[in-house]
Amino acid sequence: MAPEHHFHLPETFRGLDRRLVGLLAALFLLFGPLLRPAAAIRLKDIASFTGVRPNQLIGNGLVVGLNGTGDGTNVDFSTQELANMLSQLGLNASRDKMKVKNVATVAVTALLPPFARVGSKIDVLVSSLGDAKSLQGGTLLLTPLKGVDGQVYALAQGPVSVGGFVAGGEAGGGVTKNHPTAGRIASGATVEREIPLNFLEKDNFTITLH
Repeated sequence: MAPEHHFHLPETFRGLDRRLVGLLAALFLLFGPLLRPAAAIRLKDIASFTGVRPNQLIGNGLVVGLNGTGDGTNVDFSTQELANMLSQLGLNASRDKMKVKNVATVAVTALLPPFARVGSKIDVLVSSLGDAKSLQGGTLLLTPLKGVDGQVYALAQGPVSVGGFVAGGEAGGGVTKNHPTAGRIASGATVEREIPLNFLEKDNFTITLH
């Protein structure tokens, strides 16, 4: 079982920024005996604050600019998403006449670190929700990412990088490698809201060594 260390904030520190005091206390108490000149050790690699963890974010958006590998006409929600997006831009289009083969509806997920600050960047994962053949060459349009509380914590956008591909062949043949319908956008989301660190509102907090 990992050892736990309990810390009590002195009265003289309670008027200061609790986040700063907590982090300085953790750095002083943990790094002092463990740091070695030959190797740098990161705090997050050796310890964690009890009750502090990353948070899952999710949203749904549109990947555009696909070369005919997007959703087919049978995916109604892609047509609806596209119509809603065009409406927000002040454009009216008939759903019956829309062709979405260059567009794919996707789920967008990200992991928000507990100490991420507003304006910092995080990676996002993009996965097809419809019957798109590939997301290669596509760009994710601006997508709000929400937590379980329904609040928007980040905004995602950017070109999608996929680890697979689809190569067409004669007579309907073709080759598919890996997963071209899922991709990643490195540093593709900007943090817009920070996770409240309620553990520093208390007089005591616990640090667990890994």
